[in-house]
Amino acid sequence: MLVFSITDLRSKEEESLEDQNIHRLTHDGKEIILIGTAHVSRESSELVERVISEEKPDTVCVELCNSRFEAIKQKKKWQETDIVKVIRKKQTSLLLSQLLMASFQKKIADKFGIKPGEEMLRAIDKAEEMGATIILADRDIRITLLRTWRMMRLWNKIKLLPGMLLSIFISEDISEEDIEKLKQGNVLELALETFGQELPEIKTALIDERDKYLAHKIENAPGSRIVAVAGAGHVPGILKNIGKEINLAAVNQIPPKSPWGKVFAWGIPAAVIGLIIAGFFYSGTQASLNMIKWWVVINSILAGLGAIAVLAHPATIAASVIAAPVTSLNPMIAAGWVAGLTEATLRKPQVKDFMDLGENITSVRGFWRNKITRILLLVAFVNLGSSIGTFVAIPLMMRFF
Repeated sequence: MLVFSITDLRSKEEESLEDQNIHRLTHDGKEIILIGTAHVSRESSELVERVISEEKPDTVCVELCNSRFEAIKQKKKWQETDIVKVIRKKQTSLLLSQLLMASFQKKIADKFGIKPGEEMLRAIDKAEEMGATIILADRDIRITLLRTWRMMRLWNKIKLLPGMLLSIFISEDISEEDIEKLKQGNVLELALETFGQELPEIKTALIDERDKYLAHKIENAPGSRIVAVAGAGHVPGILKNIGKEINLAAVNQIPPKSPWGKVFAWGIPAAVIGLIIAGFFYSGTQASLNMIKWWVVINSILAGLGAIAVLAHPATIAASVIAAPVTSLNPMIAAGWVAGLTEATLRKPQVKDFMDLGENITSVRGFWRNKITRILLLVAFVNLGSSIGTFVAIPLMMRFF
């Protein structure tokens, strides 16, 4: 049997912000105290610490996964990152996405003099101090990002990328009062509803699935008294899913790549090559040579401009120019990867770059100055230039029929 009750029974007018974000429920003989927080809120951090001290729980569940926990507790692991290995494993987009999200959160946190996710850190520290069991209740961030990306339609991916890059420029006008308002359920639910209408795949993977995952982990945590700390946006979903049967394997599985992606990836090179061959038979050798010339020129120029945009090494720019016309015909390799490996060899990131990464990601200048983020941006920009070059070159080639 599942019973819900809000801790504060006073009238809504008298309810404090604190009371609105503490929820008590009982499930299978366990008492669960769920705290909804804003991840960059000073008040949330103080509230979490105080509730754990007062409740003396057997277990504390936090909205962190192993990857994020390790990143918080072992900050020096950044210094061991092998950027060349990241490029070879084709994980640059994943790492760049994580850094862009961290950038947005950190800028807000810096503005108010707190650490991103400080309420989680305080929860862990207080739990360790009191001898409570700590449960990392969130799904691995890498699985979440990969599920999000694989579930998205192409047009939504195109809309998402500029928005993520624009996040470097925003957050300057956000007040502490605005942050605290994010913890008021009615405002947050409206924001998530709008978000879900715009990009439903993102809401499904980032919010809905994690609500189920968090609920399952919390209700199955050991002990009779459990304090769970989660972002306010997850609270309604957690409350809704506790007590329900959750297929954890289903929400923890990375979807396979769409077969249409492979068709698209190999179809364009096949069409380009077929176009050149057809030009030879229908319009002669000169037509084919003109087609090849425009293919090389457009791909090379736009990939080169992508490298120039991030102030790459001259040799990297040259590598981008040379690689783009060839890699555009081979889905197994990308011009951006060639550029990234070249830049990483010529301008290898130093320990200082990893140590400064947390500070550098808070500004546009920092993204361009830090060798790590500049390499990630380089890969993205060169790949983007080469992709645009492909679609620009094809119509120009068809003029020679």
